[in-house]
Amino acid sequence: MTPRTTGWRRSAAAQLPDAVDGVLSRDLLAGIGIDDRMIRREVSAGRWRLHGRQTVALHTGPLGPGGWRRRAVWEVGVGIAALDGVSALQAAGLTGFEDAMVHVSVKHTAAVQPVVGVRVHKLARRVEDEVMTPGVPRTRPALAAVRAARWATSDRQAALLLVMPVQQRLCTGAQLLEAAHTTRGRTRRRLIPMLARDIALGAESLGELDFARLCRNRGLPEPSRQVLRHGVRGRVYLDVAWEDIGLAVEIDGAGHQMGLSVTDDHLRQNELALTDHTVLRMNLVGLRLEERRFMDQVVTAHARLSVGHLPRSRYSATRSR
Repeated sequence: MTPRTTGWRRSAAAQLPDAVDGVLSRDLLAGIGIDDRMIRREVSAGRWRLHGRQTVALHTGPLGPGGWRRRAVWEVGVGIAALDGVSALQAAGLTGFEDAMVHVSVKHTAAVQPVVGVRVHKLARRVEDEVMTPGVPRTRPALAAVRAARWATSDRQAALLLVMPVQQRLCTGAQLLEAAHTTRGRTRRRLIPMLARDIALGAESLGELDFARLCRNRGLPEPSRQVLRHGVRGRVYLDVAWEDIGLAVEIDGAGHQMGLSVTDDHLRQNELALTDHTVLRMNLVGLRLEERRFMDQVVTAHARLSVGHLPRSRYSATRSR
């Protein structure tokens, strides 16, 4: 083969749509006429580099995230493995979460070899149409989020991996809830559907939370729910309040972290802070995970304010129906 022909094939390889981060598989290279002998020549010349048995980098630098994800699928097995869990979410655009491993899933009957940097999860079955193509095969975001939560190192991390895809609009709350009921693993069988429901239903799920029961369990008097107040910006509803001592608790749903909800929440809380009210903030998912710690704070605040018998707020209060 002449140097001119070799140069043309090298250029063609770099321009392939699948050459993300300058990484291709041996099969893709073979498709444009570059065989194993030619690959060895480029590697020996210091122009290319191997990253396993199937993965060829068209450079000698480090791989980027996309390259590592493609390598994981190629090395475990094309047609067998698919990106799953947090790795599938990252391929879909998830930001703000890092994992040192690339996660792929295979059917439980697949015989695969260990691959450095890759965590292989065996599935009893795949859900119909769960794997997305073209591009690197990956599980659809809602299902990937549920599996990421199942494989998480803690309940807190599991909750984060359920909330983030919805907040970043990779999937809807309804899709997440459906995925939580479609696939049921061995771990967090109760927690994941409960959190998915909280995230999907938002205010409706918040309304079903029996906060009064949590208070009774800690020896607190039952608070008022949905207390209406009239302030300088009009009506303000408090989720939970003990009006006699000036203590309010705001319980945010998952939607409070999106759009202008945070701004509205801050304005409402600041307005209350300018009165005689003490406001404790918590979110519904956090309350599910850290019930004891949040309720410890409520008990402490109630005890301190009860001792002082703080005067009622300058605002007029009305219990909503």
